[in-house]
Amino acid sequence: MSTHVLSLLVEDTPGLLTRVSGLFARRGFNIHSLAVGVTEVPGLSRITVVVDVEAQPLEQVTKQLNKLINVVKIVELDPSASVQRHHMLVKVRADNSTRTNVIEVVNLFRASIVDYAPDSVVIEITGDRGKVEAFQRAVTPFGIKEISQSGLVALGRGAKSISERALR
Repeated sequence: MSTHVLSLLVEDTPGLLTRVSGLFARRGFNIHSLAVGVTEVPGLSRITVVVDVEAQPLEQVTKQLNKLINVVKIVELDPSASVQRHHMLVKVRADNSTRTNVIEVVNLFRASIVDYAPDSVVIEITGDRGKVEAFQRAVTPFGIKEISQSGLVALGRGAKSISERALR
């Protein structure tokens, strides 16, 4: 199996996300990441799906997704031809004795402290999967209190836009 990143441009309608994820579930595919948000075009949303599947079954699911009336466009994003980022918030224990070390790790990874408390800090990090996972390993010894992650977000590189192509 191989990992595939799909970017779907869809009409912003209730229940569409359920129908899209249901197509993957019916085929027995596990969705590793799912991110949804509005686009630059009013009434349209972008769904970014990361799934492990062979190419042939993925093609069948893509054809079924294209049959859904609210799906405007589907593009598979090649990692070398797209910008792909993960986003994570991590609450880490940071008392007076460890705070300096935590800040050094934050600076090393070019992350940001977005909240400060006497016994912890909330850190925001964005990057590729390797960077985010390495950061998580680096702060684990200090004590992770909470983690919240978004799904992968991605856009194709260059001047072309799937929303421009879809709306022509």
